Amino acid sequence: MKRWLIFAIFCTAIPAFAERDFLTSDEVEKIREAQDPNDRLKLYVLLAKQRLDQLDRLLAKEKKGRSLQARELLGDYSKIIDAIDTVSDDALKRGVDISMGTAAVNTSEKAFATQLAKIRDKAPSDLDFYELELKEAIADTSDSLDLAKEDTTVRAARLTDEDKKLKEEAEQEIAAEDSKGKPTAGKDAQAKSEEPKTRRKAPTLMRPGEEKPKE
Repeated sequence: MKRWLIFAIFCTAIPAFAERDFLTSDEVEKIREAQDPNDRLKLYVLLAKQRLDQLDRLLAKEKKGRSLQARELLGDYSKIIDAIDTVSDDALKRGVDISMGTAAVNTSEKAFATQLAKIRDKAPSDLDFYELELKEAIADTSDSLDLAKEDTTVRAARLTDEDKKLKEEAEQEIAAEDSKGKPTAGKDAQAKSEEPKTRRKAPTLMRPGEEKPKE
């Protein structure tokens, strides 16, 4: 009975862990204040560095139960990297110059990739518990770095084309949904032709009030 109770509590706690915010309330406020995309990119880079530095300090000493915190830090880091790419894409689609922010991202993410690789190569004793998150962090960093290296003009054009394609697909889906249940013109004509026709009254030469003589 006790085992089932523990299992039920664990299952109940999973959604709460999944919905955990990757930024603190203070960090969210700072992000909101950084309206310029270049400033926001630099701030996200700083937050990503803080997460990796915290991870390094955590893994420097053997400590029971540290694997859960390591998973959280790596998860937060990956979400910050995703936020960097989102901010960059949005700015480019609006035609904003983010050369300064992109330069900061490029330089920092190269260092992040090295930092993560060192953790992987050291193979900490509890790596099995957060190896998946570490691999995802390394892959996210590599993908984001490739985007940062891409020519901004080419990247902006690609994003515009992707948005256009998505819009066209959405319009086609809406049109397809609207057309469901509506008969086509051919079906309308066929339905009308199949309707029972009203028989026309035969013309008569008799005057009003006259009756047809009985045979």
